[in-house]
Amino acid sequence: MIIKNLKIYSQNVRKNSLIINTILKTLTYFDIILIQEPSWSEICKIPSSLNSEGDPLIGSVHHPNWISFARTPSVDKDSPRVISYINIHLSSFRFLLHKDIINHRDINLISFSNNNICYYILNVYSDLSHTALKYLKDTEVNIDNIVLMTGDFNIRDSLWDPTFPFHSSISDDLIIIADSFDLALSSPTNPGPTRYSDTAGESNLVIDLMFLCNGSSELDHHTILPESQLSSDHAPLSVNIPITEEIIQTSKLTLAPKSEQETAFIHDIISNFKHLDTSNIVDTEVLK
Repeated sequence: MIIKNLKIYSQNVRKNSLIINTILKTLTYFDIILIQEPSWSEICKIPSSLNSEGDPLIGSVHHPNWISFARTPSVDKDSPRVISYINIHLSSFRFLLHKDIINHRDINLISFSNNNICYYILNVYSDLSHTALKYLKDTEVNIDNIVLMTGDFNIRDSLWDPTFPFHSSISDDLIIIADSFDLALSSPTNPGPTRYSDTAGESNLVIDLMFLCNGSSELDHHTILPESQLSSDHAPLSVNIPITEEIIQTSKLTLAPKSEQETAFIHDIISNFKHLDTSNIVDTEVLK
């Protein structure tokens, strides 16, 4: 498979595990899924020597076709409010979660390698108190090669919503943070609300945003996906990030049963075992 760009999907799911399950099962044509406000609860019971009913396994939704990245909570009320999923076919890009740079429940900083260069993606949930933005402003982290910062920023402003007549000072902080990463606010190709009100008389909002590299071809080319696609009051955002073309292996390497290759492989394994030095093994304790 030849990869020329990364197809990225971002959405606030309002702690709905069913929506995450649906996304991971159906949106397999995306490369990266960025979730804000994921569900975080007991997934199942795991065997325990101290508890006959098993100990609870706490976390968010997992799927075998996706690699998940989320900060491990230090206390019960510290559950992460962002989680990132990487399609397993991109494992050769060596994605990593960088808690060594940003360690916050509302911010996921993940990196990937492309053409031997390290790039970063920021997945952000900023609550009504703007906790994440205050953290980024106070921490003043210096990171090069951020290709995308996106998420739910919970800020109404005339800068990105023409139906809202006011400007917020917290927006200035957001723009300053983005500028420090050499990012610019991206306008969608199909402007419209990103959060739909479920209360009669209340207006819809534009609070889910994307910031992309200054001067890049993808700037002002992201899309607001239809709100009805999945059952959330937040519309998903989608963007394609161009990368240096890479060829990745998508098929499994297998040996045909009873073939010459299988016979040679088994012969090599047996031969290697025969030549193991076992002279220093006197009892089973040495093997532990």
